[in-house]
Amino acid sequence: MYRQSRRRFLVSLAAASLSAPRFAQAVPDSTSLDILVDERGWGKASPAEVQAVALSAASELWRNCPGQRIKPIRIYHRTDFPQTDFGHDWRGRIRVGLNCEDTRWAQMAFQFGHEFCHTLAQHSTSALRGWHPSRHANLWFEESLCEASSLFVLRRLAVNWQQNAPCEAWRNYAAAMGKYASDRLAKPEHQLPADTSFLAWFRANEASMRENPVQREKDVIVARQMLPLLEAEPAGWAAACYLNLGARQQGKSLSQHFSEWQNNSPSALRPFLGRLTSLFYGPA
Repeated sequence: MYRQSRRRFLVSLAAASLSAPRFAQAVPDSTSLDILVDERGWGKASPAEVQAVALSAASELWRNCPGQRIKPIRIYHRTDFPQTDFGHDWRGRIRVGLNCEDTRWAQMAFQFGHEFCHTLAQHSTSALRGWHPSRHANLWFEESLCEASSLFVLRRLAVNWQQNAPCEAWRNYAAAMGKYASDRLAKPEHQLPADTSFLAWFRANEASMRENPVQREKDVIVARQMLPLLEAEPAGWAAACYLNLGARQQGKSLSQHFSEWQNNSPSALRPFLGRLTSLFYGPA
């Protein structure tokens, strides 16, 4: 595949953005990814480079979601933490905030890989059929799935950027993608306690996660269990678009949430979902 130098790459992206039509009304859904990046806050990185990293990261998931549609995504810089906004902007665009800058492409891909999974679960056309309040008792599961997404994206880019990086100069960053993922997986707080099975750990920690869904150490422990299955069956990422279509009950049980997820998903995804949900209950 033809690859560009960094300079030619930036020039081509800038020219494309100048020729692109501006939105005069609410933006339509699309089967392709349309990512816009705010001008400021990225340090030494240009908006075009941020856009390229985000497109590369998101594509690792989006290619597994055939037939889905999504509105354009607007990426803006935050100084606190990454976030996918629950509401759209005045033009109907999905707003995703990232807390990264300069040429830390691995960190950028990690953050956007996580947030794009939230985008699938909350803003794809399938997800919007059952647009839910942003917080509920099983939100921890979406957070854990998004942690698995960020790791999945990094590990895929570690391979794909060796040959097909967005520009020639970025091929050297492929190893950094893999290292970022492996370093996160290796942290002691992301391991199960010695001599403890995941099922036993989960039974002891589910109530805490239902109360506070953003406990990154616990979310990553859950993500570690899902990652091998998602890497073996990447088509399963399409199921994220149907995650939140069930009844609007803030305190529903996990078993009800999983049952609704299965029932609201296409039949082709149900065997995968059966394998995924069995991680939390053991084999049927």
